[in-house]
Amino acid sequence: MQNPIDPTLDLVIERRIDVPPGPLWACWTRPELMERWFCPVPWKMTDIELDLRPGGHFRGVIRGPGGEAMPNVGCYLEVLSERRLVWTDALTGGFRPKPEPFMTGIITFDPIPGGTLYRAVALHADAETRAKHEAMGFHEGWGKATDQLAALARTI
Repeated sequence: MQNPIDPTLDLVIERRIDVPPGPLWACWTRPELMERWFCPVPWKMTDIELDLRPGGHFRGVIRGPGGEAMPNVGCYLEVLSERRLVWTDALTGGFRPKPEPFMTGIITFDPIPGGTLYRAVALHADAETRAKHEAMGFHEGWGKATDQLAALARTI
């Protein structure tokens, strides 16, 4: 199921990547791989815990080069192996509500000749939150992370 994109609320990265969905999926679902690509260098994600099932939690800490540490906690909504991964930071594991949600993420891995059509969508509740995420460097940051993802997936 493909969600319609609302350009006033959503941000999108879409790439044709020259590897099949399996290695990309592995990079999204194995903590030891996720640590290697998830944030644009010199940032990194550490302390990753993934409970890959609807209602399962994800946890990690985004760390910056200046010692910044930002906890990243949320809940998986949909997990379709090698096809679709949906999560939100509006909930924690067990679908427990969380204060101050920021976004819901939808990652799709569509097989195409020669690889995968990879799409990462960040859904926001309002235009202000979307604008804040874009100003934080969504396109550049998620773009670099996607480059890192593709490079790592090619080695699997």
